[in-house]
Amino acid sequence: MSNQIIYIIMGVSVGLMAIICVAYFILNKKMQKSEYRKIQKLQQGTKSSGFSMEVMYQKLYLTYRGIPFLKRYILKLRRHLEILNIDDEYATRKDSAKIITRALVILLPLIILTIMITKNNFLLMFILLMFELFMVDILIEGSVDKKDDNLLVQQVDFFSEIRHAYHEFNMVEEAIYQVSQDDEKEVSRQGEKIYEILISDDPETELEKYYDVAPNNFLKEFAGLSYLTKEFGDRKVDGASLYLKNIDNITQEMQIEILKRDKLNYVFRSLSFISIAPVLLLEPLKSWAVSNFAFVKNWYYGKSGMIVQILILIITFISYILVRKLKDNGSVNMNTKNIENPWQDKVYKNKLGKKIIDLFLPKDGTKEYKKMKNLLIDSASPSKMEWVYINRICIAAVTFICSIFIFNYLHKIAIDYVYTQPTTDYDLITDQSAKDLAKSMEITKQDNEFLDMFKGKVGTTQKEIERTVRRSKYYREAKDEEITKAVERIFEKLQLINSECLQWFEFLLAFVFMIIGYMAPVWILMFQAKMRQLEMEDEVMQFQTIILMLMRIERVNVEIILEWLERYSNIFKSQITRCVNNYEAGPWEALEELKNEISYQQLIRIVESMQAAVEKIPIKDAFDELDSERDYYRDKRRESNERLIARKAMIGKVLGFAPMVCLFVGYLIVPLVFIGLTSMSSSMNSMSSTTF
Repeated sequence: MSNQIIYIIMGVSVGLMAIICVAYFILNKKMQKSEYRKIQKLQQGTKSSGFSMEVMYQKLYLTYRGIPFLKRYILKLRRHLEILNIDDEYATRKDSAKIITRALVILLPLIILTIMITKNNFLLMFILLMFELFMVDILIEGSVDKKDDNLLVQQVDFFSEIRHAYHEFNMVEEAIYQVSQDDEKEVSRQGEKIYEILISDDPETELEKYYDVAPNNFLKEFAGLSYLTKEFGDRKVDGASLYLKNIDNITQEMQIEILKRDKLNYVFRSLSFISIAPVLLLEPLKSWAVSNFAFVKNWYYGKSGMIVQILILIITFISYILVRKLKDNGSVNMNTKNIENPWQDKVYKNKLGKKIIDLFLPKDGTKEYKKMKNLLIDSASPSKMEWVYINRICIAAVTFICSIFIFNYLHKIAIDYVYTQPTTDYDLITDQSAKDLAKSMEITKQDNEFLDMFKGKVGTTQKEIERTVRRSKYYREAKDEEITKAVERIFEKLQLINSECLQWFEFLLAFVFMIIGYMAPVWILMFQAKMRQLEMEDEVMQFQTIILMLMRIERVNVEIILEWLERYSNIFKSQITRCVNNYEAGPWEALEELKNEISYQQLIRIVESMQAAVEKIPIKDAFDELDSERDYYRDKRRESNERLIARKAMIGKVLGFAPMVCLFVGYLIVPLVFIGLTSMSSSMNSMSSTTF
C-alpha cells in the first residue's frame, strides 16, 4: 500500500471523526432547547432506563428540521407520510426521521468516495454530487411507496375481518370499530378515522374531507359504501348482503392492484439506479482505458473526450427523469391537493417577476392557452400554468449560462492540454519510456515560454517566432533543421491556443440549447400525458366496478354515480367534472356533451347507459350487462394490466439502459477502435515512407 493511499485513508478517518464530533455537539446543543425539554418531561415516569430508538428518531426529527438543506426533504417527506399516518404526529415524525437517516447513511460515504475519485475533475465532481442528490429522492420515494404498498396489503386482511365483524354485529360502524382496535397496523388508523366520520354529526362533510386525504381509492370506496349502507340500509341480493358483496368487489380490485404494483416494482426496481450508474463509471473507465491503451490518452484528456462526457451526462439526466415519470404514472395515489406554495408561487407574487412571466404567459382564451391548459390536465400535473412558465424561463436561462460556461471550459481544457502534455514525435501506438517522457516534458516547458510570449497575438508569423527561437538560450547552437522543426511545432501550438476562444457559432448553439431547455418542461408533460393514455383502459374498468357496487343500492341515481366517478377518476377527471357541474341544467344534455368530449369507446357505452337510466329504465337494468359479464370484465382487466406492464417495461428498459449503452459504445469502444485504426494507418504510412 502506497503512502498516498495511507494518507487518504487517514484523512478520511479524521474527517469522519470531525463530522461525528460536530454532530454530537450540535445534537447536544439542540437537546437543551425547549422542544427537547418538553419531550423529556413527557417521558418522565414512563421511559425505560435503556436506549430507545423511538426517542432517538424523535430527537433526530427536530435536528433535521433545524438544518436548512435537510429541512426541505423532511417537510416534503412528511407531506406523504401524513396521509398514511393519519392524525398520528408521533408516527409521522418517527417515520420521517427513520427514512432520512437511512438515506444519509448511504449518501455520506458515497459523497466521500465521489470526492476521492473525481478530485482532479471538478466539473464531473459537481455533476456527480448533483446526481447523488437525485438518489436521495429515489430512496425517500421508494420508502414511501413501500409503506403505501404495505398499507394496501393490510387492507385485504382488514376487509376480511370486516366481513366477520359485520356478521356478528350487523352494524357497519360497530364492525369497523371492532376491527380497528389493532394499533400496530397503519390501516387501523384509517379504520378509526372512517368510524369517527360515520358517527359524526355531519358525516357528509367529514367524508368529503376524508376523500381529499385518503391514501388510495380503495379506502375512499370503502368509506363511501359504508356511509351509504349506514344511511340507506343494507339489502339482500341473491341471498347475500349487498354491503359484503361490494366489499368483496373492492378486495378483488385491491388484489389486482397489488399484483400490478408488485410487477411494476419488479420491473423498475433497479432501472433508476441503472440509468444513473454510467455517471459513476465515467472516471474509472477513463483511467482503465488510458492505463491499458496509451494511444487514447490524447482523446480522453482532450476536448473531444470531455464533449462525449457531457453528452453522456445529459443523456443520463434525461433518461433518469423519464424513467421516474414512467414509474410514477403507475401509482393510483396521485394526490395533488396537498401541495404547499413552492418557490414558483413566491416568484410570481413578486411585482417584477410577475411582469416578466406575463410577457411569456399566453393570454386567457387564446389557442395556445387552451392547448397548455389541456396538456396540464392530460398529464395530471399539480402545477399551475404560471409555475410551468417560470420553470421554462429559469431552465432556459440556466441552460444558456451553463452552455457558455461549458464552451469556455472546453477551450480551457484544450489550452491546458497543449501546455501540459509531453511533446513527442512518437506514434500513438507505442508508449514512451521514463527517459523519453522526461525529455518530452522538457521540450514542452521550452515551447511554453515561447507560447507565453505570443499568446493572444493572432497575427504572429513563423518568421517572428523563428527570430525569437534563434535568440533563445535553447537553440543557440542548434541546426537550421532543428530550428525549423521547432518553429513549425510552436506555430502549430500557437494557432491552436489562439483559436480556442468563444466563436459566434457557439453563441448560436447556446441559444439553440436555451430553446431546447425552454421546451423541455412541455415535452416532459407531453410524455407524461402519453404514458397516462396507456392506463385509460384500466381506469374505465375501475369505473365499471364502481357502477357495479352502486347500481343495486337504494336511492342511488345517475348524478350520484357521476359524483363517484369524478371522485375516483384521473385521466377523464376534467370531462366528468364538467358533466357534474352541468348536470342540473339538463341531465341528458350534460351526458351528451360528455360523450362528445371523449373518444374512448368503452366509456362512451357507459355514458349511453347513463342516458338510458336518466329517462327510460332503472339503473340496475341499464347496467345489467356489467353484472352479467362481471367475470369477463375482471379477467379482461387482468389481461389489460399485463399488457400495460409489458409496454411500460419495454419503454423503461430502453430508457434505463440507454446511458449504459452510450457509455460503453460512445466512450469506450468507438474511441478505441477509431483511434487505434487511425494510429495504425499512420504508423504503416510512416514505415512505408521510411522504407522507400
